[in-house]
Amino acid sequence: MSQTPPPTEHLATLYEITRSLNSTLDLAAVLNYVMDRVIQVTGAERGFLMLLDKETGAFNFKVARGMNQDELENPKFSISRTIVREVQETSQPLLTDNAQSQFSNQQSVVMMALRSIMCVPIQVRDEMIGLVYVDNRMFTGVFNPQHLELVTAFAAQAGFAIENARLYEIAIEQGRMQRELEMAHNIQRGMLPVNFPVITGYEVAVSWESAREVAGDFYDCFLLEDGQVMGVVTADVSDKGAPAALFMAVASRLLRGNAISAREPQEALHKTNALILHDESTTASGMFVTVYYAVFEPGGRMLGVNAGHNLPLLWRARDHSVEWLPKGGIPLGWFEQMPLKTVYYQLEPGDVLVFYTDGLTEAENVHGEPFGEDRLVAMVQQLAPHAHAQEINVGINQAVEDFIGAAPPFDDRTLVVVRYTG
Repeated sequence: MSQTPPPTEHLATLYEITRSLNSTLDLAAVLNYVMDRVIQVTGAERGFLMLLDKETGAFNFKVARGMNQDELENPKFSISRTIVREVQETSQPLLTDNAQSQFSNQQSVVMMALRSIMCVPIQVRDEMIGLVYVDNRMFTGVFNPQHLELVTAFAAQAGFAIENARLYEIAIEQGRMQRELEMAHNIQRGMLPVNFPVITGYEVAVSWESAREVAGDFYDCFLLEDGQVMGVVTADVSDKGAPAALFMAVASRLLRGNAISAREPQEALHKTNALILHDESTTASGMFVTVYYAVFEPGGRMLGVNAGHNLPLLWRARDHSVEWLPKGGIPLGWFEQMPLKTVYYQLEPGDVLVFYTDGLTEAENVHGEPFGEDRLVAMVQQLAPHAHAQEINVGINQAVEDFIGAAPPFDDRTLVVVRYTG
């Protein structure tokens, strides 16, 4: 049985404990040190350290110790729930030197033959974050008020050490996740073409912005038929974040591969849809992807297929008129039967086509107002008569940025501008 430490030893012990706790930010090391020192100082037979789960309100066992510092098996079945509940409800330390007498009506105390029990809350700024519980089944009077005073002071120091270690772990984890997300962002951006293989007579300008670190939007530009024809894709996956980015990676590769091998634009989308539906990893997610696939030929002929995507905008140079290309089809990844229709347009020199995802027209300002289609039309009519594709793209994006101001990004935003020069 331990002896009550004199006041000088009491202070020396507390000083040593405080110094040791402040020397590490390793949460596991802090928890183990706290429990070992409490066992050593009090002479307890067993000891348990529990931390509070803020979401469930339950205490989770983190450390269990015996006098020889061995781990105890099944700790959650070996303590007095009555004692723990009382300390949790009152936020006050509890000491009993004869539990069999004081708590004779409590089954857990009687069944486990508990005699000496001490339970102390671990608090940070008046908020309970855990408990230290020690007991002895062999002797009464093991713990005394000086033990309680020392362990209470110890618990106060331990609370700050535990909270600091927790915050440090969170910061480390967040830093690791941020680095991984930044890497994923760079990998995803690297999958999107930067230098476009544009055929003679056309200008292409693209911009892509993700609302989060990774996005579900994608675009593509590639040559077909021995470099005589140009394919342009604008697409939007139904979700955001990492799941959408993974879906985007699969869909974009499938679409490009099928576009190169297919005879017609419709065939490329049908084949891609079939492959997505037969891939369990994509169908299990419940996501889909809207696509507008345009094929540009020499001489200004364009073939367009819409699979549930936003309507592209066509500006005509001859009379400065605008028209929306027809809506058609349904997104890829929904149904095996996917009706699609190819529309044909004859472009004239100076005509401009604007493809985009809904993150552009639905971008909201601080008042919750969307940028909208009317503002997009106004910007195209303002810029198209005298600007190249890149200047039009930059001008539209700047108008969106000016409109949303300090509002956070609403969605991923992709803009593809194609200008026929003739």
